[in-house]
Amino acid sequence: MTNHVAGKSIVITGAGGGFGRLVAHKAAALGAAITCGDIDIAAAQATVDAVTSAGGAAIAVETDVRSLSAVKALVAAAVAAHGGIDVMINNAGIMPLAFFSDHEAAYDAWERCIDINIKGVLNGMVAAYDPMIAAGHGQIVNLSSIYGNFPVIGAAVYGASKSAVNFLSESLRVESRGKIKVTTIKPTGVPATGLGGSVVNQAASIGILAHNTPDFMDMVGQMGAGTFPAERLNPDAMDYASLAPEHIADAIIHAINQPLGVSISEMTVRAAGDHFVL
Repeated sequence: MTNHVAGKSIVITGAGGGFGRLVAHKAAALGAAITCGDIDIAAAQATVDAVTSAGGAAIAVETDVRSLSAVKALVAAAVAAHGGIDVMINNAGIMPLAFFSDHEAAYDAWERCIDINIKGVLNGMVAAYDPMIAAGHGQIVNLSSIYGNFPVIGAAVYGASKSAVNFLSESLRVESRGKIKVTTIKPTGVPATGLGGSVVNQAASIGILAHNTPDFMDMVGQMGAGTFPAERLNPDAMDYASLAPEHIADAIIHAINQPLGVSISEMTVRAAGDHFVL
């Protein structure tokens, strides 16, 4: 396949870990220049150090996506260092799953979720808009979730935040056709990203697991103990049960690695044997 990633200036929020770090590595290996934004500047710098030690080009910028001025500064740093911005990946996010009955413990996390998952994505889109329009082209990649597909118990705020990402993405896609490509990526559950660390109540995952909850919890326990069958963690097996983060990163790269006039507008990636009902 022709390499359409080489030479692109790509900005990634939440680049200090998870999908953000993986995409930074993969895109840099294909010849892109990466600007890594993260509220944890040490984590962003660690991503940059790994990219540059492998021969890639990257810079780190401390970025709180809740602040429009901070995200505009992130984009400005990319323009100054790499001559422009071709792709904006709004990856930063948290997942505070909880029931309404958990409100005393969950409310602060819910407010932070709204600020990061909705406002942070909007800020990224706004910050990238003017430079992309001025250049005559660009691509925005927003990380959503299958939780944004339909309301379920245990994910009212998180699901609403990802539904909002879907609405923001589609609205811009329609408005900016022929100017800015917009891609929405909807991962299923990917335990190894660390996103699960922001869950408030683990039992709240029942909304997306339904009748598969006992089997899923058994799998998680076995994986923690190292006793889960290796063949079910093999992506070449039909019963692949738990998606590894690199497959989502590969999907993001695939969406970017297209001719200028070809836009992959939405993508969901699952393990063929995953447990999720949405």
